Amino acid sequence: MDLDLRKVRYFVAVAELLHFGRAAERLHIAQPVLSRQIRALEKDLGTELFVRDSHGVTLTDAGRQLRDDARQLLDMADGTRRRVLRAARGPRRLVVGFRAGVVVTPALRAFAAGHPDVEGNARRVEWDDQERLILDGTVDVAFVRRPVREEGLELRPLYSEPRVAMLPDGHRLAGKQELSLADLDGETWLHYATPRPGALPIRTIEEKFECVAAGTAVTLVPRSVAEQYSRPDIAYVPVTDAEPDQVLLAWAAGRRSPLVTAFVEAAQSLG
Repeated sequence: MDLDLRKVRYFVAVAELLHFGRAAERLHIAQPVLSRQIRALEKDLGTELFVRDSHGVTLTDAGRQLRDDARQLLDMADGTRRRVLRAARGPRRLVVGFRAGVVVTPALRAFAAGHPDVEGNARRVEWDDQERLILDGTVDVAFVRRPVREEGLELRPLYSEPRVAMLPDGHRLAGKQELSLADLDGETWLHYATPRPGALPIRTIEEKFECVAAGTAVTLVPRSVAEQYSRPDIAYVPVTDAEPDQVLLAWAAGRRSPLVTAFVEAAQSLG
């Protein structure tokens, strides 16, 4: 039995909203049609995905498993569609994602030297979309930072780099030559993907700058970020016992692409 991706998309809408009416509105279809499609999917799979009762809609164990797997499945299907359309349009193109602080120009130049007929483009990615943009085909390969959700990805470690504290310029520790994590005990922290007690959630490096400069919180950043982003109201101090930041190349697992292979080789050749 092959999964019907349209039914899977319908399922994801209901699984996210846990409400057939609101899911139907999101999908721009009638609720009875949506209900029939979900029933058909359950019949295809041979199991119930939702518990429907007077209290509402909840996921079964099978439904939770499909919800966890479906997003990756749909992202990969979208990626295939994008790459096919891109190939049909031509000319050949390689889109390389990168996180803040990562310099992609040397790798793109090394790749272009052997592939002058390929258009190479760079696109910034963030911590919360780096995996999705690879799987859905928005980027072909990306320089990512840990933590990384590895499902569906091939990963190739490139290098690690020290982390430094990002502090407001008037901070009590801003003039130090180096720090330890213990020196930062009691500070309010910013966080991306890995929460810590009392930390403030943010999404982009720009949000980090504004929060730190305002004295709201402190954070750690890779040394390359400190080297690339200088502001008079922010100080950077090395933290000797902070876990190094890891940079990896990532691309969709199982995808056979000579261009991605060539770019990975070019990036690794730079040492």
